[in-house]
Amino acid sequence: MSFFYNEFLYRPLLNALVFIYDYISFNDLGLAVILLTVFIRLILFPLFHKGSKNQAIIQKIQPKIKEISDNFKDNKEEQVKRIMEIYKENKINPFSGIFLLLVQLPILLALFHVFYYGLSSIDSFSLLYSFVPKPESFNFSFIGLINLKEPSIIVVVLAAVFQYFQGWLSLPASNLKSQNPTNDLGRKMILIGPFLTFFILYNLPSVVGLYWITTSIFSSFQQVIINNSLKKNDRDKENLRGNVKTDEYR
Repeated sequence: MSFFYNEFLYRPLLNALVFIYDYISFNDLGLAVILLTVFIRLILFPLFHKGSKNQAIIQKIQPKIKEISDNFKDNKEEQVKRIMEIYKENKINPFSGIFLLLVQLPILLALFHVFYYGLSSIDSFSLLYSFVPKPESFNFSFIGLINLKEPSIIVVVLAAVFQYFQGWLSLPASNLKSQNPTNDLGRKMILIGPFLTFFILYNLPSVVGLYWITTSIFSSFQQVIINNSLKKNDRDKENLRGNVKTDEYR
């Protein structure tokens, strides 16, 4: 298992980062990290997009699911049947999130290892492909201002802020106002996420925080696309229902 992880995930990502550093990012490690993160997120966009869209829809239909759970709390078979009908109506698989997470986790873990260990270990350069030259020296600064080998409070705070913004975008507007327990938990997680981000990144090299910031910004833009798509679908459904009612009155 470790062989496949090293040869098909860790080593390609390490080589990609060094290649970008050598040829594209003007020997700026911070810029190389940003470009590699964006590149990986673009490759994984269909997976992340599907998972985020399903999560947004699940958040949106929580009131209906809760209503069914309350109405059929003494009839579990009917409760499950009605809930599965809601999922089918909205064209989502409640278990798809687990599958997508299992697919994404090894890649995210390999990226973390590249940023956290790969650049600080001399042995890592023995894993470079023949067409990727070994850098004579690594410039660990980002735009000449931040040493990515050291923790940076600025990077940590920015990572927490963008984590909050990403969480806020992922929660439907209706859930921000609703007072049911499920939505209360969602709102609390928006606040807890940035604190966890701050705690996790506080003592880590800021190169990890820079990766975190980049992926949060990318996810935020992705969430905006998803939210606009869902709003458009809602408007189309409303227009369709309005047209049906108009036809009935004629």
